[in-house]
Amino acid sequence: MKTCFKLTQLIKLTQLIIIVILLTLNFSKVTMAQNLAGAPLPSWNKGTNKQTIINFVENVTDPENPNYVAPEFRIATFDNDGTLWAEKPMYFQVAFALSRIRELAPNFPEWKEKQPFKAVLENDQQYLANITVNELLEIAMVTHAGMSQKEFEQEAREFLDIAKHPRFNQLYKQVIYQPMLELLTYLQNNQFKTYICSGGGLDFIRLFSEEAYRISPENIIGSNILKKYKIVSDHSQFIRQPQIIEPINDKAGKPVNIERFIGKKPILAVGNSDGDIEMMQYTVIAHQPSLALLVHHDDEMREYRYTTGTEKALKLAKKYNWSVISMKQDFKQVFSFSP
Repeated sequence: MKTCFKLTQLIKLTQLIIIVILLTLNFSKVTMAQNLAGAPLPSWNKGTNKQTIINFVENVTDPENPNYVAPEFRIATFDNDGTLWAEKPMYFQVAFALSRIRELAPNFPEWKEKQPFKAVLENDQQYLANITVNELLEIAMVTHAGMSQKEFEQEAREFLDIAKHPRFNQLYKQVIYQPMLELLTYLQNNQFKTYICSGGGLDFIRLFSEEAYRISPENIIGSNILKKYKIVSDHSQFIRQPQIIEPINDKAGKPVNIERFIGKKPILAVGNSDGDIEMMQYTVIAHQPSLALLVHHDDEMREYRYTTGTEKALKLAKKYNWSVISMKQDFKQVFSFSP
């Protein structure tokens, strides 16, 4: 009888030891995975905004959390200019079009008195620094209409491969905010579908989005011009036309195009200007869980300080509880090539 009792105790003790070993091994695996992955958002300073982002992602990816969102509905939309990469001293796509305007100017004498062409020909930096999305699209439309899509892409790639930012002396496609790259990666690693939703030209952004952001061309929503399809010498071509496809992907056009091309409401939207207001409103109004981030340019030492074109968005941030991301306070490092 005593032998049977001791045997039962030994079995229970053995089972307990096995359970402890398994739990220890599992804990070690989790710890190892966490160590390999590293802490999220390393170029962000500790603070409310960083923690808000982490809490949001953890909540919507935890099946036990009441705010859990299935992967197919984890949609995140990002503006590009001023949100993912710099937009000063002028939109990079404007810089791309400048030489083309000067090349075509003799054929269009009226440009000497017509904006924004007048500013380009006179190198009016103040005007170009505050150029509107509509003017940007007009430049893109006029300078590259009539050429094939293949010719446009070749010209744009050549620009992106050699053109450098005048202040930072880096290729334009490298003047990207390191903290925003980390945010994209963090979301992508947590099964978010990330999209760029920009007022800039769709075709231009598609050329670098995969290399720069790991966002595939089909996940780009941007302003676009009309193209016509034709067969030339047994080769198919798209010829760019001098006509913008409505709506322009800015302001109220952003939610319209998000609905058109995604068909699902984002749960996270990131912008930096008044042109992103409607996208962020669309994301958060009567839609939970959701989060909107507004990048605020307030660091003249490492980037630029300006509020022009963001005044309304900064005021509405309080009303809608958008998180205002201060470059000066929230970004430990702005670019990969600078402290």
